[in-house]
Amino acid sequence: MSFSEEFSDALKQVASDIKAKLPEAEVITFTVDVRNFDQVESWTRETVKHFGRLDGAANMAGVLPKSIGLKGIDEQDFDEWNHVIGVNLTGIMHCLKAQLAVIETTGAIVNSSSIAGLIGRVNNASYVSSKHAVAGLTKSAAKESGPRGIRVNAICPGKIITPMSDASRNMKIDNEPAMKRLGQPREVATVIAFLLSEESSYITGACIGIDGGWNC
Repeated sequence: MSFSEEFSDALKQVASDIKAKLPEAEVITFTVDVRNFDQVESWTRETVKHFGRLDGAANMAGVLPKSIGLKGIDEQDFDEWNHVIGVNLTGIMHCLKAQLAVIETTGAIVNSSSIAGLIGRVNNASYVSSKHAVAGLTKSAAKESGPRGIRVNAICPGKIITPMSDASRNMKIDNEPAMKRLGQPREVATVIAFLLSEESSYITGACIGIDGGWNC
């Protein structure tokens, strides 16, 4: 497995956690800013060099705007807009571009969109726009790579209990899912694993909601 992150401390923690649970796992890590294509391409090439091939990838890059739930479009800060779009959309595109150049036939890629990529949200324009665009990018990539036997899908999580979700505390959404609870990280991870596996061999271009019945 090959992981990248912008912050080295987070990478060390991920690698340590995996090795603790799976001592036999081979894990390599790279500090990467997904907004920089050269860094993304280098990470991808080094991964293929190390393991000999690339069979699957999960592109989970994402940030929330500081103004989430607080400021509307008429108050949108352009630096914040560019940062969110740069990571959430352009970062995913950089990963796709590098991966599609080297991935094996019958490989699979999963991109991280969001419930915000399926519906609108008040005072959250930059994030919603970026995640809608990831859904569109995923569908375009699926059309392009389908003839090669490569599948590209997206996940669209609702609110999941993670450190990132703590940053969205300005948005009161706990009661919006039909199941009246927040999601667990493992409930997202199992869908990603399914989409990367042969069990989903005829699924591509899909944007799968993992939201406890929020968007229904």
